[in-house]
Amino acid sequence: MTSPTPSTPPPTAPDLPACVVDTADLPAGERRRVLLAYGMGDAGTGMAASLIGFYLFIFYTSAAGLPPWMAGLVLMVSRLWDAINDPIVGWLSDKTRSSWGPRLPWILGSAVPLGFAMALMWWLPPGGLWVRFAVFVAISMVANSLYTCVNLPYSALAAELTTSVNLRTRLNSARFTGSIIAGLVGIVLGGVLLKDHQNPDSYLQVGIFSGVLITCSTLLCGWGIAPAARNCQRPSSQRGTTRRLLARVGSNGRFQMVLGLYLLLWCALQIMQTAALIYLPVVMRLPEGWSNWILLPFQVSTLVGLQLWTGVARQRGRLTALHWGTTLWIAACLMAMLLVPLDAAIGPTASSGNLLRLCALVVTILIVGLGASTAYLIPWALLPDAIDADPEKPAGLYSAWMVFTQKICISLALFFFGNLMSLSGYQAARGILQPDSALLAIRMCMGLIPALLVVLGLVVMRRWPERGPHPEALPASVP
Repeated sequence: MTSPTPSTPPPTAPDLPACVVDTADLPAGERRRVLLAYGMGDAGTGMAASLIGFYLFIFYTSAAGLPPWMAGLVLMVSRLWDAINDPIVGWLSDKTRSSWGPRLPWILGSAVPLGFAMALMWWLPPGGLWVRFAVFVAISMVANSLYTCVNLPYSALAAELTTSVNLRTRLNSARFTGSIIAGLVGIVLGGVLLKDHQNPDSYLQVGIFSGVLITCSTLLCGWGIAPAARNCQRPSSQRGTTRRLLARVGSNGRFQMVLGLYLLLWCALQIMQTAALIYLPVVMRLPEGWSNWILLPFQVSTLVGLQLWTGVARQRGRLTALHWGTTLWIAACLMAMLLVPLDAAIGPTASSGNLLRLCALVVTILIVGLGASTAYLIPWALLPDAIDADPEKPAGLYSAWMVFTQKICISLALFFFGNLMSLSGYQAARGILQPDSALLAIRMCMGLIPALLVVLGLVVMRRWPERGPHPEALPASVP
């Protein structure tokens, strides 16, 4: 247990801890509890995010009957609102004062309503297209607001629980390991229940299951990290600092690089996820049932990639892990552009030609997952460095602006995707022969477009100061 340094004034409010405990200094058993509990915090929300990324556009178009441009508009409007509430929740979370710390009240208080709202996202309301559009937007806005109330304070804790760079990387690895394992469960659930993409009742069953999991995993996470979170580092409570903090966020060069990397990688990943369940049956001519299950290799390889790049980051540095992973990702994107479709007249394994094409598709998906796992791990592993460069260390504010900008860009990317599908002539109906323009547009969303976004992310990071195995601290003077 360590006392505050002389340069940091001791807390004056009675609800603040008299001393700050770094999780790295805790006994091994207590550290394991924090890592396990923190890993559970993104399990429910990770499953929901995976289901939303893969299936929500399909639900809106195939089950609810919205045209692609309208489905893209729903996703854009809800994500824009989601982005707007991030800085608000981040600021309020930084200013929250309680004996449980600033983050836990938000996480625990929002767990139950978040699970209920996430289940409602998969409900098909009665009425015409515009009535459904309005209901979908309203439910999505509520669900995304509650998601922010849980996920943003939870994300900020990775920088506050410890100052150890290695332990911060392990916390984020545990976080996304839980998220991807839950995503695997979501894909299995989708494969079992969503055999018919046009049946709205099956989507609601998936939503109820994921909503229950979100509530339970969030409450267990809060219980597990509570002892450490109540006594960890907290943001400064000096008055009149909000405007200065906002100005510093905009001038923090290290944060600008992390932010640029994060939004570019996640735009690439989101476009690929949204396009995947169109690409597999329409372009590669897989049966719909196979399309659901073929997503499993992606989640498995993403999970393996998290462990792989965590080890590479520890031994060779986070930038090396980023470069190696994204190189694989770019190569797999280009492979997806060139894959030969299966013969739809026979089964996927009915001939040697189809079997060979199916194997090539699975290998491509495995490589995509292995490389795309860097989008989960590396930006959040680098974010604490930017927070440490700020003397007041407002982790909630920095996390909020990171997620805010990411959601703005993703909302625009999804709106672009919906409109591209409409302009290309794509129609969300079973058995329709899609025009060549639609097939090309879908291939580009799985290949060329995400590859270019990933390359731009690497360009943004070219001036990052770390090269090689990361130290336990970086000087604040490094931009």
